[in-house]
Amino acid sequence: MKIVPLAAESLGVRSVATYVECGDTRVLIDPGASLAASRFTLPPADEEWEALKRANDRISGYAARAQWLFVSHYHEDHFRYDAEIYRDRGVWAKDPNRMINPSQEARARELWKTLDGTCRLDTAEGRRYETADCVLSASPPLAHGVEGGGLGYVVALTVTDRREGFRFVHASDVQGPLSAVAAAYLIRERPSLLYLAGPPAYLEARVGRVLIEQGVEHLLRIIDRTGCRVIMDHHALRDADYPERFRRLWETDRVVTAAGFLGLDDRPLEARRRILADPFEFLLLVDATNRPIGWIGQRQVPASGVLEEEMASPMSPLLDQHTTLKDALAMLIDAEVQAGIAVDERGAVLGLVTADMITERVRPAPSSPG
Repeated sequence: MKIVPLAAESLGVRSVATYVECGDTRVLIDPGASLAASRFTLPPADEEWEALKRANDRISGYAARAQWLFVSHYHEDHFRYDAEIYRDRGVWAKDPNRMINPSQEARARELWKTLDGTCRLDTAEGRRYETADCVLSASPPLAHGVEGGGLGYVVALTVTDRREGFRFVHASDVQGPLSAVAAAYLIRERPSLLYLAGPPAYLEARVGRVLIEQGVEHLLRIIDRTGCRVIMDHHALRDADYPERFRRLWETDRVVTAAGFLGLDDRPLEARRRILADPFEFLLLVDATNRPIGWIGQRQVPASGVLEEEMASPMSPLLDQHTTLKDALAMLIDAEVQAGIAVDERGAVLGLVTADMITERVRPAPSSPG
């Protein structure tokens, strides 16, 4: 069975779009991708828009191959309104009328209206279809996060290879799973490989640590009971601290991100939006006493793990209370990073001074007319 994550937070966008090929049966799951309109009060960075274009191009390319499309629910990072990617294909989509919240119901009705007459459209819940190569089976509605939490329900899809017995379960936005009911269903499905959205740690201040830990415990239980491998992505990677926050899961050696599954480095662009928005291209690494160690280029900052001293290069002069503006400017002009580090008598960082700041300060004021 061929499984290809097409777009995900670890690949730079909001999505769990996935292509599955089992013999002659080809399925595209959740063919959507989006960006957060605002995160940290910032709009998407240019890098995010570029990642979204690549993601949409990949989804469109694989949609052209697929015979079946599956829509787990109606958040806009999981489907498109574009009728062309569904045309003349079999489409299973979550029931637009049952166990759905108002905002998703409105989107569902619009999508079903758009697709009317263009494809073989059926509600997904509980549906089963067998081919010579595989069995496709859809779950009953599973909570999008906690039971009764207001975010509605999703439908999981299991693809079973009839020859090899390999079972791929795409559980979409179960968020951990946070729901014990969803966890029980996933154990019952006995996945060989499970793909799901991890716990939403970026919302931990709002929902509480206990709930996030509940999602972690449920996933550990699924792994223990089934021995499955797991692709965990989506909500889990919106917290920049996800490598440490979910250490217990990564250390099982059974859990990877979508990028990791593809053999790529993580690029959680949304979680790094504040860094991407900063026009200054370097981060200053300091020690425990706030003394400068050196600079790390933003593109060299790893997506996960700890910043180490050997990553930094001391490429700027130190400026103290005895440094004149003229001397500082002369030093900065020859520096690789044109920002001086202002330090106090203990050598601790007070701030940064750029060549442009000094030039602006020493530039003569324009003379008044007359």
